[in-house]
Amino acid sequence: MSRHPKPPSRTSSSERSSTEAVQTPAALIARALAKDYGDGPALHPLTLRIEEHERVALIGHNGSGKTTFLRMATGLLEPASGSVTVFGKAPGSMDARRRLSYLADTPTFYEDLSVWEHLEYTARLHGATDWEQRAADLLGQLGIYERADDLPTRFSRGLKQKAAIAIAFIRPFDLMLVDEPFVGLDAEGKEALIDLFDEASTAGAALVVATHELGFVSKTKRTIALRDGQLILSRHPSRHHADRARRLVQRSGRALRVPLLGRQQVDRARIARRCALHRSPHAVTIVPTFVPA
Repeated sequence: MSRHPKPPSRTSSSERSSTEAVQTPAALIARALAKDYGDGPALHPLTLRIEEHERVALIGHNGSGKTTFLRMATGLLEPASGSVTVFGKAPGSMDARRRLSYLADTPTFYEDLSVWEHLEYTARLHGATDWEQRAADLLGQLGIYERADDLPTRFSRGLKQKAAIAIAFIRPFDLMLVDEPFVGLDAEGKEALIDLFDEASTAGAALVVATHELGFVSKTKRTIALRDGQLILSRHPSRHHADRARRLVQRSGRALRVPLLGRQQVDRARIARRCALHRSPHAVTIVPTFVPA
């Protein structure tokens, strides 16, 4: 390992490589974006706008359309209808790829490349400067510096995720799309990833992260929620919590699935009043569904 630069410390910050400033209206714009796999809509026509420098949490249950949306936004999946642009360009274009980094929900690697070789390949492909020290810093932050020469294909799920995170952050980007990045990470890994997101935000990048991890969601400026392929929430935290709760209520017979606004203890009558549900509080079954306050 002596041939690689040493990370100064786990807590040190490193500068993200910058790209040319391009005057564009938004980091990402979706216009009536829709997808159908043949057994019903996976994503109903979705229109939204992600501004430059925005930090967005994308929430929703499995099958809600989060991954479908992210894959279309990266150009990996063709929409059935509608359009999406990244800084005004088609997501599959060279201009968009130059500014977009994507961290998928399932890490994939080349069979014959070590972690360090993956980092070098990605950094050189995207023209990253000072990539060797940056690579050492990333591996140090994520606690896998000593595994730099190992093949990530042989790693555990958690170590694979850490390697994939390092690869996503080694290159310059102005927008990062991320799909469930905290899955498989230990507490140390989650903390390191949140620090990396903080660094990217400070450097001016826009972030769209599909996750329910409180440590990240609590720091976002905007929450977007999908359910059954439909947009049900796009709010900044200044909006009243009651509006958020009302729109996210899920009816299931006599049971009402009421989001818990960042709390573990719930007053049934108060929640029922706030959600404007005109029935006895004793008829309300509270099903904990976390939505950050």
